[in-house]
Amino acid sequence: MRHQLDQRLLLSLMNLAGFLALAAPEATAGDADAPRPHIIHIVSDDQGWRDIGYHGSPDIRTPNLDRLAAEGARLERFYSTPLCTPTRAALLTGRHPFRYGLQSFVIPASGTYGLPTDEWLLPQALKEAGYSTAIVGKWHIGHADPKFRPRQRGFDHYYGYLTSEIDYFTHEVVGVPDWWRDNEPVREEGYSTTLLGDEAARVIRDHDPARPLYLYLAFNAPHSPYQAPREYLDRYASIADPDRRAYAAMITAMDDQIGRVVAALDEARLRERALILFHSDNGGLRNPKIAGQAPAKPVADNGPLRDGKGSLYEGGSRVVALANWPGRIKAGATVEGLIHVVDLFPTFVALAGGRTDRGKPLDGVDVWTTISRGEPSPRTEIVYNIEPSAAAIRRGAWKLVWRPALPQAVELFNLAEDPYERTDLAARHPDKVAELQERVNELAAVMAPPMFIPEAVEATLKLPVALPKK
Repeated sequence: MRHQLDQRLLLSLMNLAGFLALAAPEATAGDADAPRPHIIHIVSDDQGWRDIGYHGSPDIRTPNLDRLAAEGARLERFYSTPLCTPTRAALLTGRHPFRYGLQSFVIPASGTYGLPTDEWLLPQALKEAGYSTAIVGKWHIGHADPKFRPRQRGFDHYYGYLTSEIDYFTHEVVGVPDWWRDNEPVREEGYSTTLLGDEAARVIRDHDPARPLYLYLAFNAPHSPYQAPREYLDRYASIADPDRRAYAAMITAMDDQIGRVVAALDEARLRERALILFHSDNGGLRNPKIAGQAPAKPVADNGPLRDGKGSLYEGGSRVVALANWPGRIKAGATVEGLIHVVDLFPTFVALAGGRTDRGKPLDGVDVWTTISRGEPSPRTEIVYNIEPSAAAIRRGAWKLVWRPALPQAVELFNLAEDPYERTDLAARHPDKVAELQERVNELAAVMAPPMFIPEAVEATLKLPVALPKK
């Protein structure tokens, strides 16, 4: 009898232990007692460093983003790449774009190439870990062949557009419609920013809370063409320049939709378990020559940072960013540790309890303790870009900008003492220049040829020949 009681007691204890194990939050590599979060990953397009309220914008209002920053952490040393396609490829692969040929320019509407299909992407890793995956908004890493598109790359659901620089009201690119739901083109009326907010809120409302969600919400705002509904333009009637007025209106319209996404999380009772991470894909546009529909003069404000989109200087890739997760990220924190967009892949997958060894070796590192606790970043190097005509790299405080093509140009900056790159120290520190050039050459030795170049050459050769007239 005693033996039977002991067996029953042991069995009861084992059942209780099993129940507690199932009920307990799942542990992650970054935080031993953290549950697997719903990940709401929001990306703006060409937003200037100062063009957000909490960075002191004198004329643009972003109350929802400001609130997320105040109740979470401002990531003040967050780096992207200088352009759109490379950044989107980097965040989805955890690998620098020079490794697979997407380091030069962006995929044009006529481009037939895309992110190689042998790259293992973030949504695939998260799906393997049990996540539901959705992308709402801009894709821009391959559109010509269906194999490059979101539903074929690990996303359960897609709504948005595949290329770039669409009209915000007609959803067309050079007169061709580009608006999709999953793998089917759709015709819908409305301002694209509002439509994307509608869809993101719907995805959240309809989601099964028992399953973790990865929602990649990629706005096209405030990328050119600068267009906004009249109600938003009227809010900025005091801005004289019409392009700056529209640009400001576009950011506020996006901010309103982000507020709707947060409200949807609250309504679905997902907010306490939701990590929201927001950043721009690159710096604000300062050189109109690199954007087809941009006005003759720049409208974005990168504040004290040098230059902007497309540039290897800080204004091209040090971008506005924040993270928010109630109870997991300290409210009002300012994180100064280095973070690169390639770090999001291993950070998110570690939080998800997934594997990071299924694909090719990652360039990203897990920076969760830096984001959540402000601990020193494991990242000590920033690769801005490596391509045949130019490269830039940072190691510690030292940054090299190198244009090896003739006429050659070499610049060296100490970002700890000179964060706005005003003083070139190359002549004073030739040993440091040589050290960083050696590192650039080491990376360039494994660089894949840029896919943009042969297609650009082929397109040029197909242009009509302009013969001289008599």
